[in-house]
Amino acid sequence: MALADRLPPQLFIVGSGLIQYVGAAVAVVAFAAVEPASVAWWRAATGALVLCAWRRPWRDGLSRRDLAASTLFGVVLVAMNSSFYEAIARLPLGTAVSIEFVGPVAVAVLRGRGWAPRVAALLALAGVACIGGLGLDLSQGRVRAGLAWILAAALAWALYIVLGQRVASTRSGVTNLALGCFFGAVLFAPVLGPGALVALTDSGLLAAVVGVGLLSTVVPYSLEALALTRLPAATFALFTALLPASSAVVGALMLRQIPAPAELAGLVLVSVAVWIASGKHHSARRGE
Repeated sequence: MALADRLPPQLFIVGSGLIQYVGAAVAVVAFAAVEPASVAWWRAATGALVLCAWRRPWRDGLSRRDLAASTLFGVVLVAMNSSFYEAIARLPLGTAVSIEFVGPVAVAVLRGRGWAPRVAALLALAGVACIGGLGLDLSQGRVRAGLAWILAAALAWALYIVLGQRVASTRSGVTNLALGCFFGAVLFAPVLGPGALVALTDSGLLAAVVGVGLLSTVVPYSLEALALTRLPAATFALFTALLPASSAVVGALMLRQIPAPAELAGLVLVSVAVWIASGKHHSARRGE
C-alpha cells in the first residue's frame, strides 16, 4: 500500500490549507521587493511550468473551444490572485481570506435552494460586517484600498468557480489548472512581467517567488486531489470551513498579525457560513 493511502485523508486537507497560507505569508514578505501583482504572476508561471510538465495537457487533443475556455479561466485566475495579493499587502491575512470567502458563499447561495444557503448568506454578511465595520479602521486609505482589492478577489473567485465547474466534465481539475496558469502567465506577461524581473536580480528573492507558486498552487492542489478521492462531500465541506481559521493562525505565527476580537468573531461567522454553503455545493478551490 502506498504511503498516501495509509495516511488519513483529513491530513491532506489540513496540510493543504496550512501550506497554501504559508505560501501567502511568504508572498507578503516578498512584497518588500516585488510588486504584489508581479508575485502573483510568478505564482502562475511557476504553476504552469510544474503542472504542464506533470500533466502534459497538449496530449489531450484540445479543441479551439477548449483553448478559449482555458484562456478565459487563466485570465480570471491571475486577476483573482493579483487582487488577493494586493489585498494582503494592505490587510491582515486572516481578515482578507475571511472576506474573500464571500465569493464562493455567494455562488452557493445563488445556486442553492432551501433555508441553508440563505442562512449561510446572512452569516457571511454578518461576519464581513464584524470585520469591516468593527475590526478594520476604514478611516485609513490603505485599509479602504485593501478592502476594495479583496472584494474584487471575491468576485473573481466566484467567476473562477463557475468557469472551473463548466470544464470539470471535460478534463481533470489539475489539467485545467495547468492550462489556466499557462495562458494567464502568457497573457499577463506584458503587464506584470517587467515588475517580476526584479526577482531575477537576487537568488533568495527568486527562490521566494518560485516557492510561492509551489506552496500556494502546486502542493496544496495536489494534496486536495488526493483527499477528494477518499473523503465524502460533507467531511470535505467541514474542513473547507477551517480555512479562514488556518489563514489567521499562519498570519499570527509568521507575520505577527494578531486579530482583534471583532475580527475573530467575523472569522467564526464566515467559517460557519462556508461550512453550511459547502455542504451541498462543493466550490472549486483557488489555492490562495
